[in-house]
Amino acid sequence: MNCQRWRNGRERYRPAGEVFDTSRAEVQAIDERTAKSFVIGHHYAASYPAARFRAGLFIKDSLAPDRLAGVCVFSVPMSQQIIPKYFPIEPNAGVELGRLVLLDDVAANAESWFVARAFRLLKERLPQVQGVLSYSDPMPRVSAAGELVKRGHIGTVYQALNASYRGVSASRQITLSADGRIVSGRALSKLRAGTKGEAYAYDQLRAMGAPDRQPFEDATAYVRRAIKEGGFRRMQHPGNHTYTWWLGDRRQRPSWPEGKYPKLQPQ
Repeated sequence: MNCQRWRNGRERYRPAGEVFDTSRAEVQAIDERTAKSFVIGHHYAASYPAARFRAGLFIKDSLAPDRLAGVCVFSVPMSQQIIPKYFPIEPNAGVELGRLVLLDDVAANAESWFVARAFRLLKERLPQVQGVLSYSDPMPRVSAAGELVKRGHIGTVYQALNASYRGVSASRQITLSADGRIVSGRALSKLRAGTKGEAYAYDQLRAMGAPDRQPFEDATAYVRRAIKEGGFRRMQHPGNHTYTWWLGDRRQRPSWPEGKYPKLQPQ
């Protein structure tokens, strides 16, 4: 299985079997501005979650003595009910692994090394966090022109980190932009309701091809028109593979039903 990488919004892959030189790598906590700039600049979604903690992968090489080559973002889940659904803990005692972005010059097999050390830093900086949740999206992203933008994934890196497999999340309707990006349901809700973050949500929607909002145009009417005129598509998503990690005291680790890891289907 090749290893996913990113560069300027484009997905790339490194061949499996490469050896990642850990002697030249270091993982450090990074600030919000640095993490956000890196993620938006390189990940295909060009969006950034509500972060609670951020870790960076720094590599020493000929390009720079201390170069940022990857970012891991632990974020607030989309719903406050998600964490208690998978862990017997309060919502703020859990986080989502919301973004994992490595540049395309980072050798294969770096993800598990990076994330394991990011977990350690997370526990040091936010000791109240006991559970981590992450999703792996099996649905490929294809642009309106038929170009493959992003392959589907089963969570191979999470399996390498001994995550618990918790099954597939519910199927749902999603909205895709013409270039294959998912339109955040939370962003659309903020626009309709006029709540905090609506300006950022509006900028995101316009960057995906939506028209400008007209003066005095009703928010709900604008969202409806933007989806219709901006080249967006509605599709049925099959649900994401769901993985969890317990970071709390091992002696207090809750028991939960764990499924077998999904496997790659023959092409």
